[in-house]
Amino acid sequence: MQQLQMVDLKRQYNKIKNEIDIAISNVIESTAFIGGKDVSALAAELSAYVGVKHTIPCANGTDALQIALMALGLKAGDEVITPSFTYIATVEVVLLLGLKPVFVDVLPDAFTMDPVSLEGAITPNTKAIIPVHLYGQSADMAPILEIASKHGIPVIEDNAQAIGGSYTFPDGRIVKTGAMGTISCTSFFPSKNLGCYGDGGAIFTNDDDLAVKMKMIANHGQKVRYYHEMVGCNSRLDSIQAAVLRIKLPLLDEYCDARRAAADYYDNTFSSHPMLTVPYRAPYAHHVYHQYTLIVEGFDRDTLHTRLAEKGIPSMIYYPVPCHKQEMLKPYGTHDAVLPVTNALNACVISLPMHTELTEEELKYITTSLLEILG
Repeated sequence: MQQLQMVDLKRQYNKIKNEIDIAISNVIESTAFIGGKDVSALAAELSAYVGVKHTIPCANGTDALQIALMALGLKAGDEVITPSFTYIATVEVVLLLGLKPVFVDVLPDAFTMDPVSLEGAITPNTKAIIPVHLYGQSADMAPILEIASKHGIPVIEDNAQAIGGSYTFPDGRIVKTGAMGTISCTSFFPSKNLGCYGDGGAIFTNDDDLAVKMKMIANHGQKVRYYHEMVGCNSRLDSIQAAVLRIKLPLLDEYCDARRAAADYYDNTFSSHPMLTVPYRAPYAHHVYHQYTLIVEGFDRDTLHTRLAEKGIPSMIYYPVPCHKQEMLKPYGTHDAVLPVTNALNACVISLPMHTELTEEELKYITTSLLEILG
């Protein structure tokens, strides 16, 4: 058995090596490294896949969030509501723009924004809501969108971990994650379900005016070269990364299915264990398992993490410190925020290897070893 990886990009690459190598070689041969045909073609293909009118490729997922907030024209001190149980980038861009983060709790089973907590956090100063589709599962968007619409607040979907997933509305409509908010943002970091071979990101919207504005912001605030109409930034997806993503996008559903099959194996092994709670599969969401995250109770999570490593099994803790308790947030007075579910989850979640190349032999070793540790 090969050395286990949290995400095995080498084996995934080997399966598509010929196509990838040709695509990269073609970009190099063309010397169109920035803004080439692969970038515009990828934008169109992503729009068709997600089901939106406009896709704006950019340099990374963090930039995508920042550009989205900039496009909404928020002013210093405006409040942006987001869960604390997320990667820091979601909050970082809020702070970078001089906005005020307001943290809400998450649902104890789905780990995504609690609509009740959201409703209670809205004030006249709330100018944006950022639900996070965490670990590959959509937030419960119907009530979130209803609350946002009632108060006239735009919604920015943080879809960095769930591209390929979908949400079923109460009326039966099935919509891809990334196609529900005013704006949506994703990351193409190599370990994502749709990952490139460097950094990359994209922004999605159905709003024509916002699309024009975000394209300008990502390109130094200009429509016409050297004529800068607004403050922007320099955030571009390079042609090599676009070429890689164009090879992988048609495989995304297959990749997500492989992750779900691995999750099925884990679930079947762990679901009856009294110390383990397997990831919740919300009836409204098609979970694509960017991470496979267990809740551990009755056994020290950090000890489990260490003992798995001793057996050659990588595991990760996403995230050991919630955003509202990070040192960088101390000046904002968020450390005492009342978020009981978030605070509890950070002490007991652990993520196991999850990727497209997991074999039954590897899954058996991981699950058997973990159960042996728990006794």
